[in-house]
Amino acid sequence: MNTAETNTALKGTYCNSLTEYSRFLTREVSIGNIPVGGKNPIRIQSMTTTDTMDTIATVEQTIRMVDAGCEYVRITAPSIKEALNLAEIKKELKYRGYDVPLIADIHFTPNAAEAAARIVEKVRINPGNYADKKRFDQLEYTPAEYEAELGRIYQKFAPLVKVCKEYGTAMRIGTNHGSLSDRIMSYYGDTPRGMVESAMEFIRMCESLSYYNLVISMKASNPQVMVQAYRLLVETMQKEGMNYPLHLGVTEAGDGEDGRIKSSVGIGTLLEDGLGDTIRVSLTEDPELEAPVAIALAKRYEERPSLSVGPDISLPAGFSPYSYQKRESAELNTFIGGHQVPRVVLDISYSNLRDPQVLSAAGYEYSALLDKYNMAEQSVDFVYLADELPSFTMPGNLKQAYNYPTWLKLANKKNCHPVFTLHEYKEAGEKDLSLNLVRITNEDLHNGFFSEDLIDQTLVLVLETSKGHGMADQRQFFFSLMKAGINVPVIVRRGYSEGSESDFQLYAATDAGALLIDGFGDGIWLDAPHISPKAVVSTAFGILQATRSRISKTEYISCPSCGRTLFDLQETTQMIRSRTSHLKGVKIGIMGCIVNGPGEMADADYGYVGTGPGKITLYRGKQVVKKAVNTENALDELIEIIKEDGNWREVDS
Repeated sequence: MNTAETNTALKGTYCNSLTEYSRFLTREVSIGNIPVGGKNPIRIQSMTTTDTMDTIATVEQTIRMVDAGCEYVRITAPSIKEALNLAEIKKELKYRGYDVPLIADIHFTPNAAEAAARIVEKVRINPGNYADKKRFDQLEYTPAEYEAELGRIYQKFAPLVKVCKEYGTAMRIGTNHGSLSDRIMSYYGDTPRGMVESAMEFIRMCESLSYYNLVISMKASNPQVMVQAYRLLVETMQKEGMNYPLHLGVTEAGDGEDGRIKSSVGIGTLLEDGLGDTIRVSLTEDPELEAPVAIALAKRYEERPSLSVGPDISLPAGFSPYSYQKRESAELNTFIGGHQVPRVVLDISYSNLRDPQVLSAAGYEYSALLDKYNMAEQSVDFVYLADELPSFTMPGNLKQAYNYPTWLKLANKKNCHPVFTLHEYKEAGEKDLSLNLVRITNEDLHNGFFSEDLIDQTLVLVLETSKGHGMADQRQFFFSLMKAGINVPVIVRRGYSEGSESDFQLYAATDAGALLIDGFGDGIWLDAPHISPKAVVSTAFGILQATRSRISKTEYISCPSCGRTLFDLQETTQMIRSRTSHLKGVKIGIMGCIVNGPGEMADADYGYVGTGPGKITLYRGKQVVKKAVNTENALDELIEIIKEDGNWREVDS
């Protein structure tokens, strides 16, 4: 299928092409002197964490952010006094030679939004709480009552639109998964469709007033929900003749490696499909540290002009880009495929194979005194040794993979499995009786080098790519398998030969995470010889965690902080992490204020929310358990709640 046919086939869906990299063309929107959308580069932005009333601190942080690469800076304006102080901030920035467009972040208060719209270049409103409400009430509406409620919202929202038109101010309609209004929740549920409809209602109101200076976002702390919502938004907008620019972000992503990987899975998946006009990476760190991460993600697509991976094919039956469904695969030896979690492969062939301590990076700690291995939560399933032989005994539950010629020569093949080229597998006289790993590319499949007569109950495909648009290349392979009804388990393999450890995390999370988000992959194999094996393993498990494919650690849904924050988020997050990081599978929300509290952490099992100076409210899911707990006692109280629920376990000694 050629490109023209592809675009026709995909018209009305969420991107231009599934196999050719092509930016989705959106309307250009002016934000001060820096336009977004259209053919402009992907713009970078972040948000201040200072008190908006502290003019100098906010200005100085803004300058650090701009110097780090931010093209837009967002500042919270929770009430009219902060909104009015944006004029002082803007004045001081201009005095210091900075003309960066400012964005006012609004929650709840129309009068603050209208005041800010007269001062800054853009306002951001959340349709979940702007003239609507979020109290976790279950409501029922007749169609007439629903329309009447929309009419009430219109009356409160229209004045802001008129101010924006008069002053040339842009607006972001920013839906958040965790703060959908009770009205939307009652009608559509806690779903990507609900997120889209929440935004579309406000977009339609804007268009009825002939206002089009809009940017739209669909943020969630769960990258899978976020990706589905953006895709559904684009499809919905296209059906209504709209193409507004997209602001991409995973909200409450957290800090460090976790925050970077989670953000990359969500943002990177959409960038791969040509979606996204401006991005913000939300980290629980100083905001000037966010821009370099966003820049690294965006830069990849400056260097990817119209790369194609070959002829396109239509979407296979059973696959939807708007909902998650894991590809059905055969389960081999109750180990890989089927309902088994995705397996992790680590290449240790270039390590010191004379010392069993080399396996510590793989999650196997060797005790010389006891002559045994202890498994960590993040212990790999395969180690690839290529043609190298270890001089120590391997753990009994760790599978070893060798190149086929070397495997043939092994005297003891127990727990050892061959890695074939496709040609070797076709010609092999001897194969393993339980698992045979065969390297394959998308081209092998489409050129007829792989045939169904090669399939048996021992086959696992190792999918490789050398394409510049590699994710799409590998995705097409999975589409082809599905269309042909081939259910062989597939390990996704990606290689990285250069770049920093941070770049490796971002790119691997994009490339492998995008496939896992769509239910593709029974295993993950990341090759990066210049990166420490420990970092490679941690990244692989981080990607599986972010895609909810395999849970190996505690998950923290932590907001990036802003001027509303009532405690030091970075310090508090680390304190909570230090005492709860061993609670595998538990999700803890850490929110700086009530605005980003019960809504944004709706996906969490437990919540720690600032509700006043020195006061914390603790949640079990969406329900308040304890109010106004003193900060010094709050973590102990949270742990007690976790213990009451039977979800606590002591740290292994």
